[in-house]
Amino acid sequence: MTHFQTIPPHEAEGVIKFAAEHEHRALEVRRYGDAASSLVAWRQILRHTALVGQDPARYGGYGYGNVSTRVGPPSAGRGRRSFLVSGTQTSGIVDASLEHFCLVESYDVGRNRVLSRGLVKPSSESLTHAAVYDLGPQIRFVFHAHSSVLWRAARALRLPTTNPQVSYGTPEMAAEVQRLYRSTALAESRLLVMGGHEDGFVAFGRTAEEAGQTLLSALAQAYEIDSRKQHGLETRR
Repeated sequence: MTHFQTIPPHEAEGVIKFAAEHEHRALEVRRYGDAASSLVAWRQILRHTALVGQDPARYGGYGYGNVSTRVGPPSAGRGRRSFLVSGTQTSGIVDASLEHFCLVESYDVGRNRVLSRGLVKPSSESLTHAAVYDLGPQIRFVFHAHSSVLWRAARALRLPTTNPQVSYGTPEMAAEVQRLYRSTALAESRLLVMGGHEDGFVAFGRTAEEAGQTLLSALAQAYEIDSRKQHGLETRR
């Protein structure tokens, strides 16, 4: 038995900020199993590097980070680029599976709404994921991660950064993503800093490997910068 639930927007950190019409119904393994397996594999890597997870000592104990992939046809227009995304507050789950993902079928960035289905509700960052997919049909994967080390190195790495006054999971954040894509080298870097979301980053790519390696490469560079500072060495950038 399935049922629909309208989820109103909230303002607290770590929870959904958009309105969602959500159908509580299991996703078909035959249709979405392979896509979920790809996301689970990279989610494990991001968990091992602490880019995704849950820690009582960080962010008020809320889970952080999420992953998604487009599952609709490349020809789908903006607002209809359906994607599979990890469910809200599932980042602390060690062994994720399809049941921990949600299908965002359509969305309206301007009206702050998504239409979704699955056994879990969509990630609080789903509207940001949607905004990235709206940048172009070539983008097939979006990874949202958190790292204090990378956050500290963001300026040295010259990473595109959203306005610090703009909160995550909002139409304003979606607009910031689009602004950066038009006005900076974001299309090349495939990585942005969420200025108003502590330690938050978004990476994207044509493949899971491209999105994941973008994050890992930046993290490695951030650790190098951090190490040089600890040893009193000049950062070479």
